[in-house]
Amino acid sequence: MTIEKNSDTSAIKKKRGVNKKRYILPIILVVLLVAFRLYLPTLVKNYVNKTLANIPGYYGQVEDIDLALYRGAYVINGMYLNKVNAATQVPFLNFPKTDISVEWKSLFKGMIVSEITMFNPDVTYVFEDQQKEAAEGEPNVADWTKALTDLVPIDINHFEIHNGKLGFVKLQENPNIDLYMNQLELNADNLRNVKRDRNKLPSPIKATAVSIGQGNFKLDGGMDLIKKIPDMDINFSLEKADITALNDLTRAYGGIDFKKGELDVYGEIAIADAYMKGYVKPMLKNTTLISKEDGIFEVIWEGFVGMFKFILKNQGTDTFATRIPLEGDLNNVNANIWTTVFSIFQNGWISAFKGQVDEDIDYEDAIKDAKLEKKSGKERRKERKAARQEKRKERKAEKDSSAKQ
Repeated sequence: MTIEKNSDTSAIKKKRGVNKKRYILPIILVVLLVAFRLYLPTLVKNYVNKTLANIPGYYGQVEDIDLALYRGAYVINGMYLNKVNAATQVPFLNFPKTDISVEWKSLFKGMIVSEITMFNPDVTYVFEDQQKEAAEGEPNVADWTKALTDLVPIDINHFEIHNGKLGFVKLQENPNIDLYMNQLELNADNLRNVKRDRNKLPSPIKATAVSIGQGNFKLDGGMDLIKKIPDMDINFSLEKADITALNDLTRAYGGIDFKKGELDVYGEIAIADAYMKGYVKPMLKNTTLISKEDGIFEVIWEGFVGMFKFILKNQGTDTFATRIPLEGDLNNVNANIWTTVFSIFQNGWISAFKGQVDEDIDYEDAIKDAKLEKKSGKERRKERKAARQEKRKERKAEKDSSAKQ
């Protein structure tokens, strides 16, 4: 009986030992996984900081990394980047919070792509800092842009910005030039052409912002980023900006300042096969030059400019405006000076420009002109003349239709 009892006791102990060993491996695995999960943010943070440290001529770092594995995402907190020899120490790029995640809806279309949402990003271009050459050689813009995109392991398909800021500062002018856009909201979708359709520009983009002088900026259009040199067709406008907010700029480059007035800017840009076609239409409304603080020479110069502006402005709308055409290969874009000058007279003496986007530049126009560039000068002139005549007929038909209504 004693032998049987001892045998049963040994069997029980052996069984317990086996049971203990059975749970040891899972427990070790769980502990290792938990430890890896706890260390993973540090691992990712070290990788990001190493990537930023290897950008020629720049330095930067991140404060913290948060992981959300359940949605395939990580959040970069407190990332900044600046030139190594920047005198001002104002961060060139300052990204307080960037959320990078897998775009789950694209998985159903068989594509593994990512989406990025940036909160309160600040890009400040200090002219003096960016013009300096770093000790180890001139840094290339492609270096830091590639480094930032390398932080995203998969292609970006959706991109958002909330409450962003873009700034340009030039300290060597007196007073300093400080231009900026605040409250930037941007939304760009289908950047990797996940949704394939017949649309030639499959990636819609929209943006709004508040400029210096509290002007309202809007941008709307489409792009094709799959191409090596992206195609695009965008419209943009800046309305109701207080012109006096630009006095530092106009005083530095034009020797004039404004007492009051409003600045509006409208434009369209179309790019196809590295050929650009578009225009920018600046309009000054109800502007007055010369303030009491000006010296005698400034008063004389501003008086001359004011007289010139008075003669050439549209008296009915109190608007001084022109339209600057932009056209050519991206390596050699031309702004036709004579057309620009004629547009001043056209607005002032013939027909007042409308405060809106003209909507007369299309993506198809850039495609046609890109093809024309490959032809002889005589063929280009002939086809452009025919195109102008066709547009005149269309405008005349629209006017006749409006008159009948």
